[in-house]
Amino acid sequence: MKKGIRYETSRKTNYIFQQPQHGPWQTRMRKISNHGSLRVAKVAYPLGLCVGVFIYVAYIKWHRATATQAFFSITRAAPGARWGQQAHSPLGTAADGHEVFYGIMFDAGSTGTRVHVFQFTRPPRETPTLTHETFKALKPGLSAYADDVEKSAQGIRELLDVAKQDIPFDFWKATPLVLKATAGLRLLPGEKAQKLLQKVKEVFKASPFLVGDDCVSIMNGTDEGVSAWITINFLTGSLKTPGGSSVGMLDLGGGSTQIAFLPRVEGTLQASPPGYLTALRMFNRTYKLYSYSYLGLGLMSARLAILGGVEGQPAKDGKELVSPCLSPSFKGEWEHAEVTYRVSGQKAAASLHELCAARVSEVLQNRVHRTEEVKHVDFYAFSYYYDLAAGVGLIDAEKGGSLVVGDFEIAAKYVCRTLETQPQSSPFSCMDLTYVSLLLQEFGFPRSKVLKLTRKIDNVETSWALGAIFHYIDSLNRQKSPAS
Repeated sequence: MKKGIRYETSRKTNYIFQQPQHGPWQTRMRKISNHGSLRVAKVAYPLGLCVGVFIYVAYIKWHRATATQAFFSITRAAPGARWGQQAHSPLGTAADGHEVFYGIMFDAGSTGTRVHVFQFTRPPRETPTLTHETFKALKPGLSAYADDVEKSAQGIRELLDVAKQDIPFDFWKATPLVLKATAGLRLLPGEKAQKLLQKVKEVFKASPFLVGDDCVSIMNGTDEGVSAWITINFLTGSLKTPGGSSVGMLDLGGGSTQIAFLPRVEGTLQASPPGYLTALRMFNRTYKLYSYSYLGLGLMSARLAILGGVEGQPAKDGKELVSPCLSPSFKGEWEHAEVTYRVSGQKAAASLHELCAARVSEVLQNRVHRTEEVKHVDFYAFSYYYDLAAGVGLIDAEKGGSLVVGDFEIAAKYVCRTLETQPQSSPFSCMDLTYVSLLLQEFGFPRSKVLKLTRKIDNVETSWALGAIFHYIDSLNRQKSPAS
């Protein structure tokens, strides 16, 4: 073969052979070669374009058909790896065979909206474990935007950005996104609550995450208690062992309070009022739980009731709400559910704690069901139980700890006695501690009963959010494999 010369045009590169002379033969060959290439190009370009369009349309159809099942084909990532780091392994599994998946739960409470971003790993044929959690909260709660729905979207988008930063891009379309609202929205008029939820749903639908028709809802009290029970038993490992001992859960929010445990005594099941028992299916096992939520008995709603106010309504004619649970010299304002109340203490001959306990007992009378079995079940308590105990030094503010129910009463008596002569920066502390002390006794807990108070177990928040997203994911799995 003779030495070639590279000949370039703007459309192609051809090779021609150099001859000693440039006669008509060489010119003719060059023309024939170029015309042949042009004829091929005229056919090839439209054909290639058609093939490309066909492939693109086929991909779009496939992508849409599988979007709702993306959770079950999660893109690869190694557990414990830095976010965004990938491992070369089959879809949904890490290099060691562990399945990796994420879940996002928004907790829309009465005092704030919080996002929890969870990362799970599941060893083959075993119960999943939680490997990471990210948490961020914003105030006020969604209910504060009842009259200006558009403003609620800004905070939701800000919290969604937290999830985007934490979850690798390839997992976004596979990660369930859910918001559950609690007592704050349950206390709103139905129409206002639904408008808020619709706005959140619009923001969710525009996000890149896996969003179902049930992605936004108001959580009923029973589900809140059940989800918190799942959280605490998941974190303590109780759900891993069939038939093993479980722990009970006490949660005290702003608008409602919950109690949940797994009864072992038949008498508890028989004596429970309608609505206090609920069946829960997890890991192909069914649990029959004692679980109930008391709307209006959360700490902030209880304050209002003890003061003599009505939920969602200002005081008649702007009058002061006078309470024996406040320091006799106290006068001030207190805001609850977007309503501002003028409150004050009252002078009395009897001790502040005595008068306050009598008033709290009136509020709690016949409102709480008592069950004997709580005496024999280990209970964890969190939220305002924790905050109040930490505030008066009953537990470590960072680490939590254990106490007996009677410690709340001792603390209440001390704080109330102090308030009689020295008004403090926490004017409601006497009222709150007295309320918690009597609430626990109404549930059936003796003063000697030990409670464990914690915010976190293994560095994970002990809220209902983990249990709720975990139950949601478990339900998705059952929908995929109904025979399991």
